[in-house]
Order: sequence, then structure tokens, then C-alpha cells
Amino acid sequence: MKLSKVSQLVLVSMVGLLVATLLTACQLVTIDYVFVAASAGTGAGSAGQIFTYNVDSQSGALRTGKPPVSSGGSAPVALAVTSNYANLYVANQGNNSVVHFTIADTGVLTKKDSITTGDTPVSLAVNPANKYLYVVSGTSSATLSEYSLGTDGAIGSMAAQTALIVPAFSNDTIVPASVTVLPNNNYVYVAAYDQSAYNPGGSISSTANPGWVFGYAVGSGGALTATTNSPYKAGVKPSGIAPDPTNRFVYVTDYASNHLIGYAIQTNGSLNFLVNGPFKTGNEPSAVVVDPRGTYIYLSNELDSSVTGYTIALATGTPSALVNSNASIVYATDTQPVAITVDPALGRFVYTANRLGNSISGFRLNPDTGVLTLTQATPYPTGAQPTALVTIPHGNHSIQAVFP
Repeated sequence: MKLSKVSQLVLVSMVGLLVATLLTACQLVTIDYVFVAASAGTGAGSAGQIFTYNVDSQSGALRTGKPPVSSGGSAPVALAVTSNYANLYVANQGNNSVVHFTIADTGVLTKKDSITTGDTPVSLAVNPANKYLYVVSGTSSATLSEYSLGTDGAIGSMAAQTALIVPAFSNDTIVPASVTVLPNNNYVYVAAYDQSAYNPGGSISSTANPGWVFGYAVGSGGALTATTNSPYKAGVKPSGIAPDPTNRFVYVTDYASNHLIGYAIQTNGSLNFLVNGPFKTGNEPSAVVVDPRGTYIYLSNELDSSVTGYTIALATGTPSALVNSNASIVYATDTQPVAITVDPALGRFVYTANRLGNSISGFRLNPDTGVLTLTQATPYPTGAQPTALVTIPHGNHSIQAVFP
């Protein structure tokens, strides 16, 4: 049968529409961006880089996004973002700098300004009000510095600074590990350990408890005041620290004793241990994150190359280990996961930065059970020795949130 020219045109149009429909159905929709701090090479002086990845909304799979940009130094170790996801900060140990980038809706990073810290930066946090940037630094003496932020995210003058000192052991060497701010902006907590009391392979000169959490109330103008009875004992070598979104609990990983330590936050910001803690983890837990609903906790275990997950008893904050489909409480990552994040857009994807694997591992989070399953094609290659990662929603996409 021979078709007329009009019939042929109609047929071609229908075929084109069908192909376009199929392509649209298969198109990957970016729901988040993942930013990863790593090095361009394995050498000690290799330039730091920030790599960008697009997160597929359906699978959680990562695709390479915009080209990597310089971190503004070498040996980047920490990342933090403002709560409006418009600004990114990176700490570089190679040149003792903290560098500020703006984040475009397309995921493009643009360097804006930077500061030089007095000592080696270790960890960063921005308060949810986007008024202050907190930097913990030091390898032989620990310091918490608070910098004011402009409305455009620019790093301003130092608003407050305090040394991390354990009373009665003021000459001990305190090594900071991580810092966090409560969602209500009122309190800042720093995890650190006493190297004079815990020094594998070296000498011990102190009888102090090794691990500590320092707490500070944030007052007018950013003034920092130690909370009642601060610092608080925190096992042997605390590494990561994270609060829940309701301002009721704080969780700390103990790298040396393979534990997760939980605290209840009192009305004055002081901390009390959770009942039945500490809680067993994998080997050498390095970082911890609470999902945006306040329902699950996930932490990365460096030595096991794994993730451990817990449900949170909402009334008490007590973590209970999740059991996955393989009757195990751990989920395998690539080698040496040192950082972990949960996406804020859907709260359904978990990612780890794997330092020795030079990669990111991805997991799908079942919001009903908390169980994790691997994303497609994981792990995803990065630059050399990734150390930190953050996730932000794409554009104006709504985010998961818990309001106390």
C-alpha cells in the first residue's frame, strides 16, 4: 500500500512523538548535587579539588557533573554548606585556609573569598541561621573559632574564639575531630580527644579521660559560653558528631573503641548519656549522620569498609541496629569510608567518601525500614583520597525536614 504525502507526514510526526516520549521517560532527572573534596593526585602537595556529581531522582545513581574546581589549597579535609544551599566552604590543611564558594542552581561553584586560619583546620560547620561559620583547628592545641557570615555568605571577622581545654589537665594536648551546631542555632559541640592520655605507639603523660565533647552556648553577638559541666566524657577517641533534627540528641562515634555514644541534650545545653549506651559499631567508625526525618542514624566504619545503620527510638533517642536483607547490620562500601551524608531532597540516598578507594559508594534508603541497598553502578570514581562530601538539593526542590 502506497501512502500519500500527507499520510507519510502524519506517520513521521507520530514516530517522532513516540521517540521523544520514550527519551523523556528514560531521561535522568537530577534531584541533588554531591560535592566531594579530594586531591588531583596522590602526592603530598597535590592541589585540592572539589568534584561535582548529579544525583538521579529515581535510582540515586551518580553522574559526573560540572568540571572539578580547585579547593583553593591542598589537602582539603572538610566541607560545609549554608542551610539555603547557596554557599559552600572547604577547609584546606595544606595552606591552613577556609575558602568560600557560591553554588549556582546548575551546580557551578564560584570562588568568592577565603581566610587563613592560625592553625591546621580540621572540621567546619555553619549554623542553620547562616550567621556563623565554626572552624575547629589544631594538631597540638585545639581551638574553636567562630566567624560571622555576610548575607551573601562571605566570611567576615572573627566573632568569638575559645581554646579547648580539659579542666585540671590544662597542659594536655587536645586534638579536635569534628564540630556541629544544633538546628535551633543555640549550641555548638566539638568532639576531641586528649593525646596526652591516648597516644598509641607514643608516650602517655596524663591520667585524664581520653575522649571529650565540648559544649558551648551561643549568645548575643555570637558569644560562646561553655555549657554546664562541659566538657563531657566521650569514650576514647571520638571522631564524628551529629545532632538529631529535633535538638534533643547528639551522637558521637568512638573510633578507638568501636562505639556510638548517644547524649540527651538538656534545656541548658548540657549533655547526659543515653541509657543502655554506648552502642556497638563496626571497626573504626569515622563519621555519623542522622537522616533528615530524625528516624535513622548511619555511620561509616573505616577499617571494615562498611556502613552501620540504626533506628532511633523517638521517645528516648536510643539507637537500635538495623538488620538488612543479608541478616547483617553492616553494608559494604569501597575501601576506607571517612565521611557520610544523606540527601536532603528525598532523604532516600546515602553516600560515603572512600579515601583509599578513591570513590563514592551509594545506597538507597528505604524510608519505611531504614534498610540500605546499593545504587546502580556504585562505587563512583573520584579524585585521589576523598575526605569529605556534602549533598544539596537541586535548584528550588523541596527538602525533607523535621520541625520540633
